[in-house]
Amino acid sequence: MEKENIAVGLDIGTTKIVAMIGKKNEYGKLEILGIGKANSLGVARGVVNNITQTIQSIRQAVLEAENKSGYKIKDVVVGIAGQHIRSIQHSDYIIRSSAEEVISGNDIQLLIDQVNKLAMLPGEEIIHVLPQEFKIDGQSDIKEPIGMYGGRLESSFHVVVGQAASIRNVGRCIQSSGIELSGLTLEPLASADAVLSQEEKEAGVALIDIGGGTTDLAIFKDGIIRHTAVIPFGGNVITDDIKEGCSIIEKQAELLKVKFGSAWPGENKDNEIVSIPGLRGREPKEISLKNLSKIIHARVVEIIEQVFTEIKDYGHEDPRKKLIAGIVLTGGGAQLKHIKQLVEYITGMDTRIGYPNEHLAGNSDEEISSPLYATAVGLVMNSIENNTQSAVRIDVVEAPKVPIYRAPEPPMEEIEEPVNEIETPIDIKKEESTEKKIRESFFDKYVGKIKDFLDNAE
Repeated sequence: MEKENIAVGLDIGTTKIVAMIGKKNEYGKLEILGIGKANSLGVARGVVNNITQTIQSIRQAVLEAENKSGYKIKDVVVGIAGQHIRSIQHSDYIIRSSAEEVISGNDIQLLIDQVNKLAMLPGEEIIHVLPQEFKIDGQSDIKEPIGMYGGRLESSFHVVVGQAASIRNVGRCIQSSGIELSGLTLEPLASADAVLSQEEKEAGVALIDIGGGTTDLAIFKDGIIRHTAVIPFGGNVITDDIKEGCSIIEKQAELLKVKFGSAWPGENKDNEIVSIPGLRGREPKEISLKNLSKIIHARVVEIIEQVFTEIKDYGHEDPRKKLIAGIVLTGGGAQLKHIKQLVEYITGMDTRIGYPNEHLAGNSDEEISSPLYATAVGLVMNSIENNTQSAVRIDVVEAPKVPIYRAPEPPMEEIEEPVNEIETPIDIKKEESTEKKIRESFFDKYVGKIKDFLDNAE
């Protein structure tokens, strides 16, 4: 029987944890075999703050994905985000021993290994080293140096840095859930793989991924990642504002935001009212939709202005001229009504909503095409690129000698899932770049470091 390349992505977010199992079909599209989702109870602003609750949520999402797909998950590619992430620009070079031999992948890897030895602030570690333009013997603007002659190989790098303790906590949660960690990737890079086309990356585009706890930014120009940033605010702060402003509980505030919320107050009339059931027999509470939109509008403007400041800091001059493709919004927050129009109004840049549907097989569920799952789809694509065998059919593996979950768990708190509105999908195209080659070797090295740390800690 031909071996299947089954890939698994695990998106550990502030509001949800998603485990997604997929494979490429004969047409090169991503076929989703199973998806599991659990409420994220131990993560705040992208950082694990309760190991036990995070393990429970991961197990619940993994078990649901296994039951739906009929596959047993062995390892996963995990997305890294959170307010501890920062990025720096760095240039470095090597002098080759023989300029008469063509430059190979080993030379590039040697240069990357040199950058990986950079001294970071205490407690920080390098997550990604992403080459940008290369120089060979002073000749600049070289995107693909392999096969060329030269003695001095130089490159500028986009270096992503994070807190080592936060990353290791994620590794501990994965290992304690009974699965292995096969790869790490920055979540905005995974989202970019899922929703951006190569043409947009060439023209210049800013991807804004609005999650529950953080808003992630990734800027591309000339097909190269130029800047990444994490804003420590997301959909949860909007929900908190609604809860405080309307004096209601959090679950009601979230449902209000999803079902009736709008980022543009002008669309609601003064007499539009929604009634919220009272607590323990109390009288229902009436809330004006115009006031609700004003609360949402104020917080969304604050988030978008912070992101736009990051975009302007990268571009210096008018970003509308430098980023021709404008802005792409994705993540759960991109489903907020009229947020596209508000972003265009604040930034003056063309904006669209990013959907991962271009990479998905035609028979995929409409729910998976939502911006909510853009990161998870990108992580599965990343796992496929690493050529991993992350899951096996349950009916062909030997019965496990021990239970999958080694300890009894308290029942998960039941939380009602809000209903998300999905807009009409847009066609997207996939990118193939040199960046992919660099990620694979770096994943092996960095994941190995985390595994060694976890083994020594036991």
